[in-house]
Amino acid sequence: MQMTIRKPISKNPLSAFLLRTAALGVFTAAATLGLEAQPTPAATPAQPTVNLQASLMAPLDFSSSLSSSSSSSSSDAAPATEFHSFSSEATQPPPRRRYRRPNYSDSHTNPDGSPKYTFAIGGGLTLPTGDTHKYLKTSYTFQVGAGRNFNKTFGVLAQFDWANFGFQDSTLRNQQALYNGNLDPSDPNYIARLNGNSHVWSFSINPIVNYYTSDTWGAYAIGGVGFYHKIADFTVPAIGTYCDPYYGYCYQYQANQTIDHYTSNAPGFSGGLGFTRKFSRFSSGKFYAEARYVWVANQRREFSFANYNYYPPNSYRTSYIPITFGFRW
Repeated sequence: MQMTIRKPISKNPLSAFLLRTAALGVFTAAATLGLEAQPTPAATPAQPTVNLQASLMAPLDFSSSLSSSSSSSSSDAAPATEFHSFSSEATQPPPRRRYRRPNYSDSHTNPDGSPKYTFAIGGGLTLPTGDTHKYLKTSYTFQVGAGRNFNKTFGVLAQFDWANFGFQDSTLRNQQALYNGNLDPSDPNYIARLNGNSHVWSFSINPIVNYYTSDTWGAYAIGGVGFYHKIADFTVPAIGTYCDPYYGYCYQYQANQTIDHYTSNAPGFSGGLGFTRKFSRFSSGKFYAEARYVWVANQRREFSFANYNYYPPNSYRTSYIPITFGFRW
């Protein structure tokens, strides 16, 4: 009696996986060599390419076989390792770095980047208000200043201002009547035409608060206190004569001759608002426009022949609004 001995087939899943992988690799290599050995006819139309390697290398599901084999494994087999995905954490940005505010402090710059020193020059209109408007009228103003910025918000500006005014027609008529008195128009001392002007110049200290700033625009509040000198001059037309010392000839010209002059000194106060516009985003120079209310505490002196005060309004309390446009850097 002849006995046939058969080799036992291993039920180990790893061996089965390796055998399948080896057979698959041999078959793939043979198919690739066979395809490369066949000549391609010149006139053969293009055929669609079939990627056998991709189709043969499709993923195989070994989960069922592995699960079945794991159930029959010995009790001392190591437990399956649990894997965790950290992909969500890997995509998170790095922690944000903390930076301190840059310090620009030097001889010309504050720690916050603002310039330590500031300069201003401008001009505009002067509008008399209240009782001042009764005897003075609108004219021009001029100002120049320099100061210190302690930071972007607060600074102090020392300023010189010149506020010019004209006289109201009623003021000139009243003064002309006072100067002529009972003179006859034919009298050589009779004043036929009277003119004049008034102005106030001042030195003041002005704190400034920049309550709004952006890359190009800014807004500020400003106030001040200082010394104010008020002047009034009355003039009449006159003919002036000039002689050239080199050539020796003389010529005449029209001029105004001052016939009366008044002054008054007093402390004054001001306050107002303004805005700025930088020349460029990174420029320290800027255009500014502001309007202030100015009040000067002059001491009132009434008419008196003893001191020849023919123009008492020069000593009246003075109030006006200068509207100024200029440049600050």
